[in-house]
Amino acid sequence: MTGLRAPLGDPDAVKVVAMIGSGLIGAGWTAFFLAKGLQVRAYDPDPAAFARMSTSIAAVWPAMQRAGLAGEGAPPPFIACESVEAACAGAGFIQENGPENLETKRLLMQQIDAAADPGAVIASSTSSLLPSDFQSLAERPDRIIAAHPFNPPSLLPLVEVVGGVLTAPEAVDWAMAFFIRLGKRPIRVRREVPGYVANRMTAALYREAVDLVASGVASVEDVDAAIANGPGLRWAVMGPHLLYHLGGGSGGYRGYLDHLGPAQERRWDTLRTAPLTEPLKAALVAGVEAEIAAMGDVDLEGFRDHVMAELLAVLAKARS
Repeated sequence: MTGLRAPLGDPDAVKVVAMIGSGLIGAGWTAFFLAKGLQVRAYDPDPAAFARMSTSIAAVWPAMQRAGLAGEGAPPPFIACESVEAACAGAGFIQENGPENLETKRLLMQQIDAAADPGAVIASSTSSLLPSDFQSLAERPDRIIAAHPFNPPSLLPLVEVVGGVLTAPEAVDWAMAFFIRLGKRPIRVRREVPGYVANRMTAALYREAVDLVASGVASVEDVDAAIANGPGLRWAVMGPHLLYHLGGGSGGYRGYLDHLGPAQERRWDTLRTAPLTEPLKAALVAGVEAEIAAMGDVDLEGFRDHVMAELLAVLAKARS
């Protein structure tokens, strides 16, 4: 990483946020920032995206209220802008949510950097691209980071903050302080790696979920049930290291590693990757369709958001 080329603004003083890209992730971010009392100036090359974003924010707002993330009443309006430059004007923080295409991201970051105020930090919501690869065309790459949320950003607190080789450490520090101030739970990714932290772990789980179906061990529905009714409930409370610490009993984590570590290694040795062939993809899709049919007439996204909101409220009360 490099040093800052110009001072950054105070993360506690940000009043205006620019949202570049108003799709699924942009709408989630916008709902979150509006709930925190920030003005959001949004731009999207598709003018119809603003209407869809308004609908999405209105749909998730009740769940945010149940989770204690939004106040009473309707969501405040965002400002629809006709250009990147108009959206970035006066913004202390800029969140980019463009396509996951490296060349597109490079050019977009160059445009945002040229339009941004000197003290603004620029973040990308990318889940797979590395900041070092998309910051190279910007005149001020030192203030460009990745700030990857977990979907939906309106509800889930996780943000992965990643700097590139040209990012100043102060920009990463700034983003961490900014998200903490707003009630998010940012983590600092200390070295660039594809998928960062959370998606690498979920990718490992999904690989095994697919292979269990491909090898005939379990159905799609039973694989989903195994996670949702077992480890998934524990993971909502603690991460794997703390849970295995509890699994070690009086010996704690060291006791677990000494006693049950060899069993983990034996399981690791049997893990494999099932190729996503057309027959396997068809079987996976058929399994999901059957699972949805068994749930009846349910709004999956609404159900997810409702349950997550209730869970977040319970966790907030338990941790207070």
